[in-house]
Amino acid sequence: MFRKTLPIFLLLTFLFTTGQGCGGPSVAEQAAAQPVTLTIWRVFDEDDTMKDIMNAYRTLHPNVSFEYRQMRVDEYKNELLRAFAEGTGPDIFSIHNTWMNEFKSLIGPLPASLTIPYIEIKGTIKQEKIITLREEPSITPAQVRRDFVDVVAQDAVMRYQPNPKDVPQERIFGLPMSVDTLAMFYNKDLLNAAGIAQPPTNWAEFQAAVVALTSIGTDDLIIQSGAALGGSANVERAFDIVSLLMMQNGTPMIDDRGNCTIGWNDRDKQTVPGADAVRFYTDFANPLKEVYAWNASQPNSFDAFTSGKTAFFFGYSYHLPQVRSRAPKLNFAVAPTPQISGGHTVNYANYWVETVSKATKANNWAWDFVQFATKANQVQSYLKIANRPTARRDLINSQIDDEDLNPFVSQLLTAQSWYRGQDIEVAEQAFLDLIDAALAGKIIEDEIDLTQSKINQTL
Repeated sequence: MFRKTLPIFLLLTFLFTTGQGCGGPSVAEQAAAQPVTLTIWRVFDEDDTMKDIMNAYRTLHPNVSFEYRQMRVDEYKNELLRAFAEGTGPDIFSIHNTWMNEFKSLIGPLPASLTIPYIEIKGTIKQEKIITLREEPSITPAQVRRDFVDVVAQDAVMRYQPNPKDVPQERIFGLPMSVDTLAMFYNKDLLNAAGIAQPPTNWAEFQAAVVALTSIGTDDLIIQSGAALGGSANVERAFDIVSLLMMQNGTPMIDDRGNCTIGWNDRDKQTVPGADAVRFYTDFANPLKEVYAWNASQPNSFDAFTSGKTAFFFGYSYHLPQVRSRAPKLNFAVAPTPQISGGHTVNYANYWVETVSKATKANNWAWDFVQFATKANQVQSYLKIANRPTARRDLINSQIDDEDLNPFVSQLLTAQSWYRGQDIEVAEQAFLDLIDAALAGKIIEDEIDLTQSKINQTL
């Protein structure tokens, strides 16, 4: 008798605790009715850039609300680390692609599947609201490689081994809304006056243009600069520019084990490609070189460009509104970054990744929203309002005819990044020290080995 009644007892217990069989709400109904607030921390973009996406998500999930916080980039990292240490961090937050390893321990990677309640209206004459609890597969690393530009998988798909006894797996640690690339801004009036009809497409043409555009007075005084290149502290994103030159020149930035290898020696050609790239860069700040156009007494490269004192400046799409705000009458345009003639095309990526806190109590909801926001049919509203280049392959053609975005979008398929360490500030400072050492006349091959050593300590 006990054996017969036990299954009935267990069934009644299940129905009672889930609210089924007694007129109460189902598990799905309870989940859909439970209020969820997702806190989102990001930089640069105001909440209006995400408003359409958040509203579209709330249409599907009315129980979800958002607290969006835009923060200053110069204080963002410290504020994030402090908040997580105090247990007050956000559910969803942006991190720079070069911060992925640094923040890896604070991220809960995307689960293989997510269980989320959905509200559906069924019926024609008599419509009825049906709430279902769906378990749906998440986007996979293979799909990230298929749908996003290559650099995304290289940065955001990482090895995950929560237990030393487990076999490491590939897991997704974030997805980007957009990906930016380093491009060449140029002063059209200065190029016109020098008789340069088209912006240079390779570095040999670039050097010739810089010579034609630079005016040097007595005591090596730069009257007009052809290019804001060659320096360290007064050149915006000098780390990115030198990294790009190294990669274009065939420098293996890291090896298969993740070690920095910028000091690699090409024994067949008896050269150190990384050192040659540094030498090429610093020649623009060397008074003994024909391409001399910059020095430490020059202002910040962005300021020099917006004031009309230099013809070429290297920056990103986010510089566009800044240039227009600072110098509304400046006649400028943007072109793709020059390449090495006859070499492999390489460009440089710089972007932010949306990820989910390991400590969130709304893991499924948070990751579901990140996936939702980065889908092609949703992210387009963000890209349009923020005026950013896409991260998705299937949206490249929709932006290629945009005059503002074309130079950046046209470089997406060949864009790379390389830093995989845990302290990008140390790595960037090591590059600036390398530039200064080269300008001081030190042996670049020795200094690049020292720089490599400094960076490997952060990996």
